Amino acid sequence: MLDTKPMTRAQIVVVAIMVALNALDGFDVLSISFASPGIAQEWGIDRAALGWVLTMELIGMAAGSVLLGRAGDRVGRKPTALASLVLMALGMFMVSTAGSIAELSARRVLTGVGIGGMLAVGQAYDAGYRLVVTGD
Repeated sequence: MLDTKPMTRAQIVVVAIMVALNALDGFDVLSISFASPGIAQEWGIDRAALGWVLTMELIGMAAGSVLLGRAGDRVGRKPTALASLVLMALGMFMVSTAGSIAELSARRVLTGVGIGGMLAVGQAYDAGYRLVVTGD
């Protein structure tokens, strides 16, 4: 049925919102990559130490996809997607106020948890919404 019927406006809007939320992941990775040389210089640390900071988001993403993916099945995808968005936004904001490598790392993990949850729940929410609207 999905192959034969055109997408409705509501479906297109949901897909566009999910694409935009997933684009935040790319923005976050790019922004820290561009900022890392300046952070290393300002804080007086070598760039190798920032490698762990960059890795922290991936660790958070793995944890978030597992933990929030399960929560999406239990609690519901919409509330879990919204909670993931809040974690992403909070983590991204808090990164801008970090004063040490430890703070920056912890805040990157928080951001990663939100992103991982959004990646896991967002795709299922999008697919489920398309099935519900088409009646399949």
